[in-house]
Amino acid sequence: MQRVLSTYRYVHHPLGPTLLAEIAQAGIPAVEVFCALGHFNYRSQEAVRELADALGEHRLKLHSLHSPTERDMTLGRDSGVPISISNTERVRRQDAVDEVKRALEVAETVPFEFLVQHIGQGRDDADPKKFEAAFNSLEHLILFAKQRGVTIALENTPNELGSPESLHQFVKETRLNGVKFCFDIGHAHIDSNVNTAFEIMRERVVTTHIHDNYGEKDEHLLPYEGSIDWDEARELFSATPRALPIVIELKEQTGGAPALDQVRSAFDKIEENLSDKRARTVKS
Repeated sequence: MQRVLSTYRYVHHPLGPTLLAEIAQAGIPAVEVFCALGHFNYRSQEAVRELADALGEHRLKLHSLHSPTERDMTLGRDSGVPISISNTERVRRQDAVDEVKRALEVAETVPFEFLVQHIGQGRDDADPKKFEAAFNSLEHLILFAKQRGVTIALENTPNELGSPESLHQFVKETRLNGVKFCFDIGHAHIDSNVNTAFEIMRERVVTTHIHDNYGEKDEHLLPYEGSIDWDEARELFSATPRALPIVIELKEQTGGAPALDQVRSAFDKIEENLSDKRARTVKS
């Protein structure tokens, strides 16, 4: 099982060598870096080189970047100006595309496989004009990413625009064959049925976001701490032709939890359950 930890858990803290060393020491071999300027300044060549050096020193792999979602999300601020590639205002949409390109340019120094991208923001509805705007953005971004060895993976989000059904229909109608999907199990649990959502996205899923909640809020809890049926999830993930990366994406909770030993335990439990299921499948 490929273990990946999203640095979203530390988004309100700088992503420096010390934090990356702690992740490596916890036995986690790969990371997904969340692009928020106060956490990781993807615009800065110095910050990118520092990331490259720390990853190399601690033998960590950069699995993916999470595309920026807000322009001014800096330390000490809970939110900033939304960045949306489906903005129907051309100037703002182009501004968003330019910001995503800055994140993709990281691959010129630190190679990574996937850029996880939201198609919309907040509670966006399935407005045809927003889909058209997203298509115009992605036409350029897919090529820009490909030239840097990166695949864009659209993430299902708990709104109409980013629902599994909308993403599936969007790719089918636009024939944007260069785009893939990131299956977010926590968002699927809020928005619909996990099983149904995964089946809709299955054909294009290349990476994941794994976290838990109680079906109402996007809490990003540790797996097994909410109400997701993890036995059902095990059935879904173990049935894929190729094992999917397990990217745990958490929020910092009160008191600075969860700690890295808790994250490692969650990885262990998921791996044990997946291994048991695959073994039984092979025997049968």
